[in-house]
Amino acid sequence: MTDAATDYTPHEDLPRLDRPVLLVALGGWIDAGGAANSAMDAIRSACNVRPLATFDSDVFLDYRARRPVMELRDGVNTRLVWGEILLGVGEDPQGHPVLTLTGPEPDSQWRRFARTVSELALRLGVYQMVALGAYPFASPHTRPPRLAMSSPSAEVVARLPYLRSSVDVPAGMSAVLEHALTEAGVASVGLWAQVPHYLGVMAYPPATLALLNGVREATGVSIPAPDLAGLAVAQRERIDQLVAGNAEHAAMVRELEEVYDTLGDEALPQPGAELPSADDLAAEIEQFLRGES
Repeated sequence: MTDAATDYTPHEDLPRLDRPVLLVALGGWIDAGGAANSAMDAIRSACNVRPLATFDSDVFLDYRARRPVMELRDGVNTRLVWGEILLGVGEDPQGHPVLTLTGPEPDSQWRRFARTVSELALRLGVYQMVALGAYPFASPHTRPPRLAMSSPSAEVVARLPYLRSSVDVPAGMSAVLEHALTEAGVASVGLWAQVPHYLGVMAYPPATLALLNGVREATGVSIPAPDLAGLAVAQRERIDQLVAGNAEHAAMVRELEEVYDTLGDEALPQPGAELPSADDLAAEIEQFLRGES
């Protein structure tokens, strides 16, 4: 094990934790509907997460890609707000210790970052890691969002009841962490919520709730989110109202429902399959919801 202590600054002495879970949601990779970010916001709030360590931005971030924000007030450069990758610590309402890894996805030194996270995880006693994400998919808003998963461990995949895909795609930092932590002996999985492709550019509370349910099922960490449940119901009612007023949109949703219901829980459409275009519906829904806000 290498000494990675220079890659982060602790905010306090590293605590002794009883089998904490590490939950990861790094910005910059796929997060349709902002579902993973919203799930992490709910986790940090419910778990009273406090900063534990900040990673060295000079090492891991490209400031020309992620420039600090200058707060200018009446000509006075009051301060610079720098992007930070932060490890937080808290506990869920049941008392389970929780670690969170948030902030922008590193721009460089991915292997080094993964080694540093792995070493910190081992020092803190992490026994399980779950990374959160969401991607646009040809599914209807009238059905519950499905979760897909990824893990380097066939054993982990076998024990979780989520969709299993076979596809070659560009990897995010979460995939690198899955491998690094698995090699370090920490069971690791990525959970991905499917967001209807015509709703991928706006907040989609059902996908956030699906991710929180996945975290509970995979780890036992339970995050109450009654406000999200209410938002999901209200959004569903508004979208139903809009779709019902257009025969073409209603037909597209029915077609997506048929595909969803036919596939079951173990299959996905093959790459290249013809899927209904949703550009017009997406634009109408966005305009409709914006007009109501």
